[in-house]
Amino acid sequence: NHSADSKTRKENSLTFDDTISLCTNVHNSLTVTLDEMGSRIDDLEKNVSELMTQAGMDKQSEAK
Repeated sequence: NHSADSKTRKENSLTFDDTISLCTNVHNSLTVTLDEMGSRIDDLEKNVSELMTQAGMDKQSEAK
């Protein structure tokens, strides 16, 4: 009976460790994905701003 309890605890411990590892991996993956998305949004904002400047739209906005 004692050995069965010990085995169950070990199995539960491994499951817990696996769950923590999975959560850590998901967190890291999401962090990288969000960082990449943020960088792409920054690039997009810069490109839109440059296009507006080239089109003269930024001066029109200031005149209004």
